[in-house]
Amino acid sequence: MLAIPAIDLMGGKAVRLQEGDPRRATIYADDPAAALRDFLAAGARRVHVVDLDGAFAGRPVQTDLVRELVAVAHAGGAEVEVGGGLRDAAAVTAVLDTGADYVVVGTLAVRDPDAVSLLCRQYPGRIIVAIDARDGLVALAGWQERTAVPALALAKTAAIWGAAALLHTDIARDGLQCGPAVDATISLQRAVPSVLVIASGGVGSLADLDALRAADVRAVVLGRALYEGSFTLEEALARC
Repeated sequence: MLAIPAIDLMGGKAVRLQEGDPRRATIYADDPAAALRDFLAAGARRVHVVDLDGAFAGRPVQTDLVRELVAVAHAGGAEVEVGGGLRDAAAVTAVLDTGADYVVVGTLAVRDPDAVSLLCRQYPGRIIVAIDARDGLVALAGWQERTAVPALALAKTAAIWGAAALLHTDIARDGLQCGPAVDATISLQRAVPSVLVIASGGVGSLADLDALRAADVRAVVLGRALYEGSFTLEEALARC
């Protein structure tokens, strides 16, 4: 199982939100690049970067900082996936131009599926579709807008497009360390066996990682648990 540490950017700092709420943000690092170097030193092979300001603004905001983090990660031998505010093809291209290995699109996949289908063909193996769900239904626009789109339906459609991976986040668990949505994640993975499904949200202990691995989940994003010291990235990598 691939363990992917997260760096969520807000106001130039590394933060974590609870349930995606910007009013419930905790600042963990004034220097995100320093946090990234710590993850690299621990052995990270991929890093998940989110422009939270971009997610709420609907357009990339922290492109310069993202470019800096991509350069640091590549110097340390790690890949980078970047999301947040990528609401059109031009924004996706701009992030790829920073050197990011993968881009994560969520809102765009629902609002303009033809565009994402085309992007998957233009950039094979580099487009990750975010499936941010609450009660099994997809949420958009920095998780502020609820839809009637079932997570499973979006997963199957993204697989047809040729998405490189699916990033499944259970919004109600994100940032709370209350345990991951194992059943929902593995249900998506079984529905699209040819596509990597990345679990996100709720991991708070090494036992949670054991549960994901036992269910054959193949990748997981780690956030607050690392920053709060619930376990170290070295411990997570050894467990995965």
